[in-house]
Amino acid sequence: MISKVITGKSFSGCCRYVCRREDHEEILHVNGVRDANPRDMAADFEDNRRRLPNKHRAVFHGILSFHPSDRVTESRMIVIACQYLDRLNITDTQFAIVKHSDKAHQHLHIIANLVNLKGKAISDSWLGLRGKKVAQALTLEHGLKVAQGRTPKLTPPLQGSEEAIKEEIFSAIATALVLCKSFQHLENVLAHSRIDIMYKQNGKGEVTGLSFRKGKFAFKGSDIHRNFSFAGLQKRFDGERVDLVRRVKRGRGLGL
Repeated sequence: MISKVITGKSFSGCCRYVCRREDHEEILHVNGVRDANPRDMAADFEDNRRRLPNKHRAVFHGILSFHPSDRVTESRMIVIACQYLDRLNITDTQFAIVKHSDKAHQHLHIIANLVNLKGKAISDSWLGLRGKKVAQALTLEHGLKVAQGRTPKLTPPLQGSEEAIKEEIFSAIATALVLCKSFQHLENVLAHSRIDIMYKQNGKGEVTGLSFRKGKFAFKGSDIHRNFSFAGLQKRFDGERVDLVRRVKRGRGLGL
């Protein structure tokens, strides 16, 4: 079983897509919303979302895909979907679990409100990555087969190994980005963890990529996580450019 997570702004569009009321959709379970039609369901989600108007991306859309050879009962699907939400800390909120049968493999669509029933925000931090780890754990616990796709490792890597350092760098970057608003700020924060940023340049001296290094190990940003590529971080930092020439004049190396 593999997981895919999408967060969005429109409950109306999500409910219309997931609950099209064609022959291959079936609503298995709802909590706090009506299931008569997509319009009513979306209206119920929106009513609760309005309790926290500043939460713009309140739509959680999770997709759980089973291996083609797995045959999972509907009651078991509901259990798995509820466990999935619980382990993502998406609790005390509205949700709907919908089965689709339009493909060779069974799969579920889960819509949930990231504004809970108390009007509090539910964290959407790294939901995609956390969802994959939760899905793999549930796959093993329920005796299911691993569906096609990339899944994270459950067993912790050996301390000091390349994989362990890679995970350490990932955690350091993810934590730093909560506060960091620029490449310079990110460099300064990561330096406390003895992690260096190395920039790649083209023939014109323009930065086209970056890597993160700790000790003897170095990884391209995109190998750690797709959001940690130079383009991904540049987008996060509102298109900021890295002026390496100015840094060299101040005596800073490029790490290349």
